[in-house]
Amino acid sequence: MYAIIDIETTGGQPSEDRITEIAIFIHDGNQVVDQFHSLINPGRPIPFFISQLTGITDEMVKDAPKFHEVAKQIVQITEGNVFVAHNVRFDYSFVKKEFADLGFTFQRKTLCTVRLSRKLMPGLPSYSLGKLCKSIDIPLQMRHRAIGDAEATAILFDRLLKIDEKKVNDSQDDKLLETSSISKEIKTSLLPPAISRDMVDALPLEAGVYYFHDESGEIIYVGKSKSIRKRIIQHFSIDFKSKKSIEFKNRIASITYERTGSELVALLFESDEIKKRKPFYNRAQRRSVYHSGIYSYYDQDGYLRLTFQKAKTEVPPLLTMSNQFQAKNFLYNRVAKYNLCQKLCDLYKTNGPCFDYQVHQCKGACVGKESPEEYNQRVIESIDAFKYDYDTFVIIGKGRHPEEKSVVVVDNGRYLGFGYFDESFSASSLEDFKGVIKYYNDNKDTQQIIRGYMRTKHQDKVLVFSEDVNAEI
Repeated sequence: MYAIIDIETTGGQPSEDRITEIAIFIHDGNQVVDQFHSLINPGRPIPFFISQLTGITDEMVKDAPKFHEVAKQIVQITEGNVFVAHNVRFDYSFVKKEFADLGFTFQRKTLCTVRLSRKLMPGLPSYSLGKLCKSIDIPLQMRHRAIGDAEATAILFDRLLKIDEKKVNDSQDDKLLETSSISKEIKTSLLPPAISRDMVDALPLEAGVYYFHDESGEIIYVGKSKSIRKRIIQHFSIDFKSKKSIEFKNRIASITYERTGSELVALLFESDEIKKRKPFYNRAQRRSVYHSGIYSYYDQDGYLRLTFQKAKTEVPPLLTMSNQFQAKNFLYNRVAKYNLCQKLCDLYKTNGPCFDYQVHQCKGACVGKESPEEYNQRVIESIDAFKYDYDTFVIIGKGRHPEEKSVVVVDNGRYLGFGYFDESFSASSLEDFKGVIKYYNDNKDTQQIIRGYMRTKHQDKVLVFSEDVNAEI
């Protein structure tokens, strides 16, 4: 994860000047996933020539928060991320000084897009942000404003990542990784004592499941990734501080892996392997990225109600979601599709009728106008639809080599397993696909994995089967 940051200041000296604006774009290695922006009251007048350059005036920052009022948000959004900026020393030194004045040590790994641009795009006339963006056709609006410059730097950084990734993937020489920005992040001193750089460089840049073993060969951790080598490099790029993390790192004696070709197969296989092998460090960490859940319960009047709340390990939810915003939107969609009551889905807080009833879109379960039996039937239908959009389907994706395809089979709402087939395989029915898979257990985790994957912009082929017709979507 990367925090791409730009600031505006009252001058050029961190020891004397203060921040007047900060913008942060969080990049996960694929795209921008979050952002933060605020003007900052520097607590002192902004020099006239600075206002001329940035357009930020004393009047604009008069009612803006002071740095200490946004410091917590800055810490939280940048926690664990690489601090990225165009001429990173300038921005990083100012941010560090602002925190130091608050008695807090702000420390992040840093990455400079000026240096990275010179390395990956040599020969350009200038590497200043404005001229560089003009050279490579990056739109740069609101120049010398933190939000405009940070947004342009985020686009630049995204391009640099793709150039570097292509450079590595196109190379037939693993030694080229020594010059890649990703490999540069990994320090040999941060590797586990028993793991050499050659071991890491020998790992594939392909989707699959990987295993960390201790000296006795026991599997102590199972992970998955779209690129095994890159993910393991990320593991070891972290300078572990806690006693438990250092212990984990020092126990790693060897690494093995299984290529899957397909990202979905990697997700499903990892889930099964963790349940079957129960590695110590998978049990010890909180692995779920699904923080919210959809739950159901019967109220005192016999109505089956839906609600969203923080996911509980002791009570399995009907459906898990990444956050409560996503869960709330999901329930709004269910209300509209199945004509449910907003109030009975915890979407409209009132002692009287819900809003939809007042506009004649709710049948009145919220005020006892509709019987529990009639209302609950639609709730049950909506819960049944939580599983998948189709009852029986297969997902055909990448295989472990160019002549191979992977297949995941779901039959009557039940995940059966996955397998592979080559170019000679010909299928005319679901039974043909069942013949090439290995069977695995169906559970809430596999259902969530498949549902979540189907909501992404994947490139896999989906074949839907019914009694009458087979369709490709």
